Amino acid sequence: LRPGSPGGREPRLSAHARVVATDEPGFSPMGAGEPTVAKRPTSPVPGEPETAADGATRGDTCHLDVVDRWGNMVAATPSGGWLQSNPVVPELGFPLGTRLQMTWLEEGLPNSLTPGRRPRTTLTPSLALRDGVPVLAFGSPGGDQQDQWQLHFFLAVAARARVRGGLDLQGAIDAPNWHNDAFPGSFYPRGMRPGSVTVESRMPRAVIEDLRGRGHEVTVADAWSEGRLCAVARDPETGILSAAANPRGMQGYAVGR
Repeated sequence: LRPGSPGGREPRLSAHARVVATDEPGFSPMGAGEPTVAKRPTSPVPGEPETAADGATRGDTCHLDVVDRWGNMVAATPSGGWLQSNPVVPELGFPLGTRLQMTWLEEGLPNSLTPGRRPRTTLTPSLALRDGVPVLAFGSPGGDQQDQWQLHFFLAVAARARVRGGLDLQGAIDAPNWHNDAFPGSFYPRGMRPGSVTVESRMPRAVIEDLRGRGHEVTVADAWSEGRLCAVARDPETGILSAAANPRGMQGYAVGR
């Protein structure tokens, strides 16, 4: 893990991240954070609270994509701070909501708590344009996995045959997925597992063994555990609308009328 130096700034890494990276005795990266089903129980790095298949709800991020016949598109990822994972300010009596929990209280870092500064966020509702025209809206809950899962999906759809076989929307969502926890998590206690990669058990065995041979610490998770994506698309030439929803977690729907 190497901090960058954009614009010639002095590169800095938080002291806490260095402690996590050295796996200091007594530190446990386990904690209530933001876990999706994908992170339970195989990863020590917390993520989003999950909504279980049996209806027991502990709170979760959700994602919604909408497109109409004229090509207007919306991608939204409503989310916020969770009482079970957000540190409460004793003097105030309430937690740091609306992602303020992601700021650092260590001074001098790019994400330090500073007036007027927007905190970092894992929320990444996305729109893809072709020649300036919106053609695809997509996104996912999942904390720090959002950008990972969405990149896998987008490459599978946009790069066509050159990446992952050129899948359609549903095929790209259904394809075996993965994530890594190599960087400090966005949520307290900001755990990390350098060199880690968590894959679905549907991943070909040869791929898993090849990853291990390259030095990755591979965790094999449940068959349908990595990803919460949904997407809508409109072909600007034909006007045809399409949509796909995540089959994992019994939470995704694709509806048209």
